[in-house]
Amino acid sequence: MNLIKFKYREDFGHEWYVQILNVRRKSLLQLSVSWNDEKSWPFIQVQSGGGTILSVLFWAYKFGFDVDFLSRTWSWDYMKEVDDVCTDKSCSREFVGGFDD
Repeated sequence: MNLIKFKYREDFGHEWYVQILNVRRKSLLQLSVSWNDEKSWPFIQVQSGGGTILSVLFWAYKFGFDVDFLSRTWSWDYMKEVDDVCTDKSCSREFVGGFDD
């Protein structure tokens, strides 16, 4: 069991992640804040199910944040693999998984 995990990545912008109270492959709370290179129209997405009790994703201009309650943990190993394989900024990345199973 891990109480708190922090992670920082650069992936078409800056991303900061925190996971609180990890037990096996679940987290009580996961937060992500990002400032991206690309602009976007504002949107909010609220989701329940699919490995999480409640997930809220918000994006406006270049700022975004994500909050997950009682969800499967984000896989740092998968994110490192993607970073190692695709370090060029012109490379496109597709999300194909990324959860610890």
